Amino acid sequence: MRIPKTIFLILTPLILAAQDSGPMHTGEGIPAMQLDSKAYIEMLESPQRDMEQKPDEVVAAMDIKEGETIADIGAGSGYFSFRFAQYVGSTGRIYAVDINSDMILYMNRQIRDKKIGNVVTVLSDPEDPLLADNSIDRFFICNTWHHIPNQSHYIGLMKKMLKPEGQIIIVDYLKKQLPVGPPPEMKMARSEVVKQMEDNELELKEEHNFLPYQYFLVFMMK
Repeated sequence: MRIPKTIFLILTPLILAAQDSGPMHTGEGIPAMQLDSKAYIEMLESPQRDMEQKPDEVVAAMDIKEGETIADIGAGSGYFSFRFAQYVGSTGRIYAVDINSDMILYMNRQIRDKKIGNVVTVLSDPEDPLLADNSIDRFFICNTWHHIPNQSHYIGLMKKMLKPEGQIIIVDYLKKQLPVGPPPEMKMARSEVVKQMEDNELELKEEHNFLPYQYFLVFMMK
């Protein structure tokens, strides 16, 4: 069934949101599910996603230190943000950044109910994470980068917001037909991301290959 243009325009901002997270999905039924935030959050937090996203291995590979400040861009339900919070300690800070107000409300309730003191939510603009300059040790962007509309501009802002020796971590879907994630035409190939970062004076410092459907790249300033 063809989706009317007016409906597509309404759904597009919702599809861009909460990609942190990018649920592991086939792509079918996602627009309708994102209109139902409860169903979407259940998908983001599903045990099936754990099997495919391997969050504990991702966190272990990052080797997070106490006192770090991490910005989780497209934080969604806080799937990674709340995991990071366990490692940065009381002196660290996690900024859970998202453009979807329903996701922000959900995370705020979790923060309140679980008395989490080191996670701060940020309702951001799609083209600006709205964080202070020289304040972030690492940007973590999972299943979201291919949706950011003005990526070069966004990289410029992140570079200003990074502390010296800071990192930009990109985890995103391989650009090929997969049983999960968006169709190939919506994705960015690993090589595209590397070239884009190099063109903006960032270099690939580390790469992890244990995720079945995603690349996991760590960039730093040259």
